[in-house]
Amino acid sequence: MKQALHQLTIATTGKGLTDLTRPIIEWTATQGIATGLLTVWCRHTSASLTVQENADPTVRADILRFFEALVPEATGRYAHEDEGPDDMPAHLRTMLTQTQISIPVAAGRPVFGTWQALYLFEHRRHPNRREIVLHLFGA
Repeated sequence: MKQALHQLTIATTGKGLTDLTRPIIEWTATQGIATGLLTVWCRHTSASLTVQENADPTVRADILRFFEALVPEATGRYAHEDEGPDDMPAHLRTMLTQTQISIPVAAGRPVFGTWQALYLFEHRRHPNRREIVLHLFGA
């Protein structure tokens, strides 16, 4: 068995979904592991990961609108406002989604479905630099 560890630094432009699929596929292909399991870990409490459709951009727009309605930003609504009115909603949105995703690897590639992509889900309004850790284990 073999394993590899890597960190991606992703610049976000504020709230939204940033596609991580290509850099993950490219890195996995260079590791010499044909069959295994890839763990993707987001090192933040105000951003998360999700696997979603990559074909129709209205899906991503609907997801953003849904989370705005589900966990609204509203001054005075939350006790924790030290970092601004978008901080506590960002923590709640992260809690409702995921910070870790496991993806099978076959033939040296993550096994995504036809219409699937892996996204970094930025929950803060302002641009950020997010760290994503990749751990690949297999043979």
